[in-house]
Amino acid sequence: MILKEILAANKLFVSEYKDLIKKVSSKPKKQVAIFTCMDTRLVEFLEPALGIRRGDAKIIKNAGNTIRDGCTDVIRSLAAAVYLMGVKEILVIGHLDCGMATVEEGVLITRMREAGVPEEELQNMNILAWIGSFNDTEENIRHAVETIRRSPLIPREVPVHGLLFCPDNGEIRVVVNGYAPNTEG
Repeated sequence: MILKEILAANKLFVSEYKDLIKKVSSKPKKQVAIFTCMDTRLVEFLEPALGIRRGDAKIIKNAGNTIRDGCTDVIRSLAAAVYLMGVKEILVIGHLDCGMATVEEGVLITRMREAGVPEEELQNMNILAWIGSFNDTEENIRHAVETIRRSPLIPREVPVHGLLFCPDNGEIRVVVNGYAPNTEG
């Protein structure tokens, strides 16, 4: 049923806003890429808290804004943003009270089994590493920043900042200042 609701909302949106919608470039005006979490509390909240509007930034999201060894999708997207879209800075933004910091292995495995995931798949993986679980949000931000910095695919002159966002009040705190690569906040 959600698809019907989405299609109806889209039809209304297009009819009501067709005269207000301006063509926006696919290249970000602020030349920034933001890598953040997919948490629903950030939708329509994170960007305004940063002063980001439509067309200003490339936004890349995944569960917990995590980059794990062997996972190249985030680096691929950031490289495309840098080389093809003119991105000059990268922001890694984690947030307080992230669900990926409290993943319970037993609950996750049980739910996956109940959904029919084959037992051999579950036995052949470190489920918490695979899902991207972490214990310390700030450390997760630092890890993502360092992984991006160490990638040979991201130019050294592109600053990579690490920020911590509060989904309750919109406050941002610097965890890693990308202009001073060996220092925090």
